[in-house]
Amino acid sequence: MKNLNKLKIKLFFSVLFLEIIIPNQALAASPVGLGSVDNFLKTIIQAIAGLAGLVATGFFVIGGFIYITSTGNPIKLEKAKKTLLFSSLGLAITIAAFVLSNIVTQLATNAFGG
Repeated sequence: MKNLNKLKIKLFFSVLFLEIIIPNQALAASPVGLGSVDNFLKTIIQAIAGLAGLVATGFFVIGGFIYITSTGNPIKLEKAKKTLLFSSLGLAITIAAFVLSNIVTQLATNAFGG
């Protein structure tokens, strides 16, 4: 009897969430062209820029931790300053590349009628 009730509950929730798993209608894929390539490239560039931002944030934390725990040691202090400098340079380059790629994508879309 317990197994039958568990089966009923599992069946109920399966049917309840079936609407989420299976779409109501079949959606046609968009035609392949500049628009789909444009969206694909934007997605890839955003993912890479987000990942680079996370890495830069991690290095900022590491550099700050080394700076705080250097306790006046000039070698550790210099290492922390270099870590912070290079992580900020990397973040600046990433942001510049992201902005430049968006500008080029926008110009290409306008030029080729995407």
